[in-house]
Amino acid sequence: MDYKQQFLDLYQKYISHREGADKLLEYLLSKHSDFFTAPASTRFHGSYEGGLVEHSINVYNCLKDYLSRPSLKDYGIEYSDESIAIVALLHDICKINCYKKSFRNVKNDNGVWEKVPTYEFDDKLPYGHGEKSVYIITGFMRLTREESFAIRYHMGFSGTEDVRNVSASFEMYPLSFALSVADMEATYYIESKK
Repeated sequence: MDYKQQFLDLYQKYISHREGADKLLEYLLSKHSDFFTAPASTRFHGSYEGGLVEHSINVYNCLKDYLSRPSLKDYGIEYSDESIAIVALLHDICKINCYKKSFRNVKNDNGVWEKVPTYEFDDKLPYGHGEKSVYIITGFMRLTREESFAIRYHMGFSGTEDVRNVSASFEMYPLSFALSVADMEATYYIESKK
């Protein structure tokens, strides 16, 4: 099964009943969104067509795995399938329509310059990263406070956010920390191998 179909199946199963979710999915599938064909980055993880939806599925799987740890239940950390799917599948929709196909020159193994395809970042809605995803989602459907914080601070300490805010988010909302862990696992372990 391809990543788009996996995304649609998970969305329909866990998210579609939330008010406004149908309109958000309609947007993601429309000609106004490249969510299912966009890369996840310019040259790093998922820097190929469809990398963004693949990354979203990887983060979902990593988050499900992380949250299944018995010790988390001992701490009282449990989330609905709906919240898990929302934060994992939608955390990076800020990347919609931000990458444009381009070329760059690189030396091949023989030391000869050649043009290789790449992506350039061209954000027409420069509203940040996590906060932009929250902004786009809430234009269609409501998020809980914990879902909002998890998406907003999913970059953890690797982003440009004030570290005090990241730390406070992790302390107040365990889903925020869990999503950050899942995002890093998907990025650095699963997708860096491609």
